[in-house]
Amino acid sequence: MTESLAEAIQRAGGAISLLRNAQAKPTIFPVQPEFSNWRTEQRSWRKSVALLDQSHHMSDLFIKGPDALKLLSDVAVNSFEKFTPNKAKQFIAVNHEGYLIGDAILFYLEEQSFDLVGWHMVLDWLQYHGETGDYDVTFERDASSAVRKGDPIQYRYEVQGPRALELMERVTGGEVPQTRFFGMTDFVIDGLQVRSLRHGMAGQPGFELFGPWVEGERVRSALIKAGEGLDLVLVGSKAYSSSNLESAWVPSPFPAIFSGEGTEEYRNWLPADRAGSLAGSFDSDRVEDFYLTPYDLGYGRSVKFDHEFIGKKALQRLAENPPRQKVTLLWDPSDVAAAIQTQFESGVPAKYIDFPKSRYGQYQVDRVLVDGREIGISHDPGYITNEQAFVSLASVDNEYAKPGTEVTIVWGEDPVSAKAAVEEHRQVSIRATVEPAPYSAFARENYRKN
Repeated sequence: MTESLAEAIQRAGGAISLLRNAQAKPTIFPVQPEFSNWRTEQRSWRKSVALLDQSHHMSDLFIKGPDALKLLSDVAVNSFEKFTPNKAKQFIAVNHEGYLIGDAILFYLEEQSFDLVGWHMVLDWLQYHGETGDYDVTFERDASSAVRKGDPIQYRYEVQGPRALELMERVTGGEVPQTRFFGMTDFVIDGLQVRSLRHGMAGQPGFELFGPWVEGERVRSALIKAGEGLDLVLVGSKAYSSSNLESAWVPSPFPAIFSGEGTEEYRNWLPADRAGSLAGSFDSDRVEDFYLTPYDLGYGRSVKFDHEFIGKKALQRLAENPPRQKVTLLWDPSDVAAAIQTQFESGVPAKYIDFPKSRYGQYQVDRVLVDGREIGISHDPGYITNEQAFVSLASVDNEYAKPGTEVTIVWGEDPVSAKAAVEEHRQVSIRATVEPAPYSAFARENYRKN
């Protein structure tokens, strides 16, 4: 019998202990790591055009039925007032106390038919409420290639960069129709019908293309052929996993499912292998101290109180004075170099800093200090070739969110956990400077433009 999350927490003696020593990998991208090298691949979405394969690392939850839209509206903080077929949105869910469950991209495919795409956490939450509530809906789950047997239902490719529009005009043989951000349209590529979402993952112009898996290789080949002379670059999983650092999207934030009103039955329903793994220097005996609000991650603009949804009353209170906001932390190069240098010195070294991404748990939660006082948490560290900078996305108290504010990040665990990605190491302090999120000026100013 499959162990539930509730049973796993009891076995481990608590949620923190379970997550600290969980063996879940930090990231799962079952795609070729590099086609050339991750530095060149990172540069491509800023300088020419990149082709990224999104077919394997995300899960799809297809929701159909007369009550599908009602279910989505009941669970999400987003407004659905003007949501119609051929549109998409970032779907954000919280628990009953207003703390974040997660986010994913919701596609409105046609009347009574939706596809929720992303990491499994928010998909699980939605499916639980659909199955246990009074909704006339059906679900079809297409898990990521890391756990699914056989091929995906759909291919999904991302084309992005300053020459993305030119590539699409070449491969379709005509002018690309004007489409709003998160709007959808159809293309014909090599005689095949292809659906497209106006979207980008690194703060650059982009198109997300999808269709039946059996047609995917033909579409991909046509894109590659059309990209000849445009400096089209195939992007592997290493560079792809770091693209969020430029758009300032925080992947897999710590989900508020381990305590609180309305979550006990959910933990009995959810399999233990969905729990994830916790990494970083931030530590507390209270799992609630790890929880986030939508405002902590810059999602306040998506919270709309024009409908009833789980967590509405709690968010209305939080909205009056959100205590934290999202920023980028620019790590001090000399401190990063010093931490890396410990790998070549005698004694216990600092926690290994990998490139281009350095997270070592699905939930990376590092302490951010000013004068020794906790003022926030660092979520997701890595290197941006296009900026020649090592950064992390973070949530900090409002009074410390001004660009130029100097902070300290505590890097490494103490005590060291039993996660497979964690070796013997010691904690070190790394100075950092608060910068805007997104860090890239282009992404800040142009990401959501048509």
